[in-house]
Amino acid sequence: MLELINKMKVRDERGFTLVELLIVIAIIAILAAIAIPQFAAYRQRGVRASMQADARNLATSLEAFFADNQSYTTFTIGAGSAITAPVSAKASAGNSITVTGSTSTYTISAINSNGGSSSTQYTIDNTGATAWH
Repeated sequence: MLELINKMKVRDERGFTLVELLIVIAIIAILAAIAIPQFAAYRQRGVRASMQADARNLATSLEAFFADNQSYTTFTIGAGSAITAPVSAKASAGNSITVTGSTSTYTISAINSNGGSSSTQYTIDNTGATAWH
C-alpha cells in the first residue's frame, strides 16, 4: 500500500502551469487587439470601393443612354439588385443607387450603411465631380 502511495507522489506531472497559460492568453489578446481594428478598416475600404465602382459603371451606362436619347433619366436600384431598363446596371450587395437625371445633367448617389461611421454615401455627377457624404 505504501508503495502505491509513493508511486502516486512520484508520478510524472507534465503540463502547463497557470502562468504559462496566462502568458499565452495575453499574447493572443494583444494580437487580437491589433488585428480587429485593421480588419474593420479593410472592410470599410472594400465597401467604399464597391460604392465607387458601382457609381462609375452606372455613369458609363448613363452616358450611353444619353447618346441614344439626348437626355438622362431617373431611377433607383435596390441593394444587390440589377435592372435592364432604362439602362443595364447592377448594384453590389449592400449598395443602393439612386439616379436623378434631367435633360442635361445627372447625379448618382450610392449608399451603403456598412461603409462605417463616416462616408456612407458617394455621389458623382455628369461633370465627373465626386463627393463623400
